[in-house]
Amino acid sequence: MKLQTASALLVLAASGVASAQPSDIARDHNSILAMQGEYTVDFAFDETVLLKPGYERAPAMRSGGSEVVIVVEDTPKRIVLQHLLLDEKSGHITKHWRQDWVYEAPNRFEFSADQTWKVRSIPAAVNQGAWTQCVYEVSDAPRYCGTGKWTYTNNVPSWSSDLSWRPLPRREYTKRSDYNALAVINRHTLTPNGWTHEQFNTKVQRNADGSQVEIAREFGFNDYVKTTEVDFTPARNYWKATAGYWAKVRQRWDGFLGQAPGVHLKTKIDGMAMIIPLFTQAEEIQAGKKVKDKQIDDVFAKYVEKAQ
Repeated sequence: MKLQTASALLVLAASGVASAQPSDIARDHNSILAMQGEYTVDFAFDETVLLKPGYERAPAMRSGGSEVVIVVEDTPKRIVLQHLLLDEKSGHITKHWRQDWVYEAPNRFEFSADQTWKVRSIPAAVNQGAWTQCVYEVSDAPRYCGTGKWTYTNNVPSWSSDLSWRPLPRREYTKRSDYNALAVINRHTLTPNGWTHEQFNTKVQRNADGSQVEIAREFGFNDYVKTTEVDFTPARNYWKATAGYWAKVRQRWDGFLGQAPGVHLKTKIDGMAMIIPLFTQAEEIQAGKKVKDKQIDDVFAKYVEKAQ
């Protein structure tokens, strides 16, 4: 399913994808690695263009936090970055989202229906010289992928994705039922003080008969500003203790997402049925207890299956 051409072109123009040009793989690799580090983060989301008759603009959303981005894998054509949130007052660590980058990836997963992601090949015309970024939920469940080239116009490193689908973000699905998918273009830009993540979103109600209704457009702006004022030792200690466990979790997801047909989750949209047991197992690991592989397998057997 695709957005109507006019809307897609408008968002594409806004993102600057049309100006993308080939770049050097080593330079791209270093640009991606530059997103690691310690940050104060501001999240902002504003609905802009209202598209459905009678629809009223939703309130702007603002939040923030302290986040460290850790390199999990680093090869010339594949980089994995894990985000960890730190609550400075309590010292509580939340394993946050993850971003995987692959150069000229042969395929990627795409959000196709509620709780379903299909694995599809990437056309050569899109893939040549491009990096595919895939983003994952806190449980390492899939969220969305996008493919695009890094550009360096006026010495500004920036990556823009193509148009792709994603499910409702966590900030919305507990509050909204008037749409069920986002059509998104993402742009990452390195800045002197860190990096930014811009989101050009269109909120869409996709219907069972294949029709779709565009509700509104939204601009998201996540600003990662380097900081030396926050002690991220608790976050780094958490990851040091649990990295091996989460590697096993990723391996199980890869079994579903590495090839067609893809994956279907047998959970409610919030995913808490999987998040809670996986996070609990990670906490046990951190506390020095042992978690058997079968315990991880049991969670996947209960809630994850191949897409139809």
